[in-house]
Amino acid sequence: MADTYNDDSIRSLDWKEHIRLRPGMYIGKLGDGSSQDDGIYILIKEVIDNAIDEYVMGNGKVIEITLKDKQLKIRDYGRGIPLGKVLDCVSKINTGAKYDSIAFKKSVGLNGVGTKAVNALSSYFYVQSIRDEKTKIAEFAKGELVKESKVEASDLRKGTLVKFEPDASIFGNYHFLNEYIERLLWNYVFLNPGLSIYFNGVKYYSENGLRDLLEKNISEEILYPIIHLKGNDIEVAMTHGNSYGEEYYSFVNGAHTTQGGTHQGAFREAVVKTIREFYKKDFEAVDVRSSLIAAVSVKVIEPVFESQTKTKLGSQEVAPGGESMKSFIGDFLKKELDNFLHKNPETAEALLRKIMQSERERKDMAGIKKLARERAKKASLHNKKLRDCRSHYTDEKAEARLETTLFITEGDSASGSITKSRNVNTQAVFSLKGKPLNCYGLTKKIVYENEEFNLLQSALDIEEGIETLRYNNIVIATDADVDGMHIRLLLITFFLQFFPDLIKNGHLYILQTPLFRVRNKKETIYCYSEQERRDAMSKLGGKPEITRFKGLGEISPDEFKHFIGKDIRLDPIILRKETSIHNLLEFYMGKNTQDRQNFIIENLKVEKDLVEEDAVA
Repeated sequence: MADTYNDDSIRSLDWKEHIRLRPGMYIGKLGDGSSQDDGIYILIKEVIDNAIDEYVMGNGKVIEITLKDKQLKIRDYGRGIPLGKVLDCVSKINTGAKYDSIAFKKSVGLNGVGTKAVNALSSYFYVQSIRDEKTKIAEFAKGELVKESKVEASDLRKGTLVKFEPDASIFGNYHFLNEYIERLLWNYVFLNPGLSIYFNGVKYYSENGLRDLLEKNISEEILYPIIHLKGNDIEVAMTHGNSYGEEYYSFVNGAHTTQGGTHQGAFREAVVKTIREFYKKDFEAVDVRSSLIAAVSVKVIEPVFESQTKTKLGSQEVAPGGESMKSFIGDFLKKELDNFLHKNPETAEALLRKIMQSERERKDMAGIKKLARERAKKASLHNKKLRDCRSHYTDEKAEARLETTLFITEGDSASGSITKSRNVNTQAVFSLKGKPLNCYGLTKKIVYENEEFNLLQSALDIEEGIETLRYNNIVIATDADVDGMHIRLLLITFFLQFFPDLIKNGHLYILQTPLFRVRNKKETIYCYSEQERRDAMSKLGGKPEITRFKGLGEISPDEFKHFIGKDIRLDPIILRKETSIHNLLEFYMGKNTQDRQNFIIENLKVEKDLVEEDAVA
């Protein structure tokens, strides 16, 4: 066989070709918009970050954002890009003002890549800069310059306007979820009090920073008023609720570090140390942090993140060669939190009661936990429940960590199909046996006493909270029938009852699987709804063969790989602020109530309609 490795094998890619060929290096995973860390939201963030940097430096108090037909329009009123460098700033890699650490020493993006990635990965990209009563416009398609204006006089307000549409040839059949965009915008205004952001005409604004963040995101009853502390380059808000686990919102230079990092770790340690010293008691760390809900924001000079998407901080110091992150946050809490507790004895008493309660519960559970861990370890040795994957969400350097997925399914046939068709590098399968227990109103003791829940908790490694979560995506994969829907509800109840932060952080999904297969000799179309089935029949014409899938077990592994691969369809489980977990579970999973009976009657499809649909199918 001839050696084909020669001069012709060596290629030099220009900036846009490399970004389009390896988008994951620049924006993490692509996704279709069903996950909050999908690439299309990273593109929005990259553009807004530039506007935020202008605001932080005292330029422009308003950002206007419009989304229409998949096209984003983002307008700020900062200084505007220097007109002679407009093209370079959006199309020449490693170009920007943020290399000057004096001007942008605590900026979010420091590598000169962000806007270029947006340009390269958009089917249409438009940039306009207005400054010094002049303007410059450039338009691109997939990173290629298609139109450029000369510098002209302008009476518009100074600032920058960017319009872009993510490229469907890169992102596939994507869709924007307003909930994810709104969450992103709320975080921006919480971190920048006084900034006004308008999204499709709706105003986002905060006066009280991280205190407002917690008030907006907490739906349960809190045990004491939110503690809000501010200092130079650090802000903290915290309280305790009644849920299990810990819940954190952490930020670095305005970037939401959804995977935490050194600052979040330092905060967790400092809280425990400060509280121990205040009460002069050597509490267990888990008792102090149980049910803790906290937000922490720090500003760091030249931060080091573990990925381009800036979701986990790696910096050990607040500045190169400067104070350690641990001592910076520790000294702040030692002074400010200690002072606050001394000045607010009612809060201090409530906090102490909560810690003592957690201590009692932990001791009561100790024996049960030990037995449960032994059972989980024994079960894992026999690999009866979990078919694991090679990469995990906790892996530090795994490129595929954001793609790691655990499918929770029921029955041997369904789990067998997924197991045979999955990507063994990133996709794991957990097989349920029958319907899970309705755990609404039960204590966490049931998690350890119930074999299914105990083994599921062990597979996810979330006994001590989601810091050690082994999969980024937890996907409930059940049949689209009444029994399958019931299993979904029971599993969602389990997570809401005992691990609500897993849902709040966007890790839980429902797998969509096709209801129909419509095909002729030339083409096969999988349909997820009645309308898609009708459209497929019209497209194929004639009398195509129609198969209705009644369960996951009826779908062969060869077919299943299409539904859990790059074209996977996921419905995220999203908790909104107005959603009370207690009221939600009480209504749907509590003892039968007249309200629920009325709801079922009002929303029930009559048998006649169901029969007619089956006849058509």
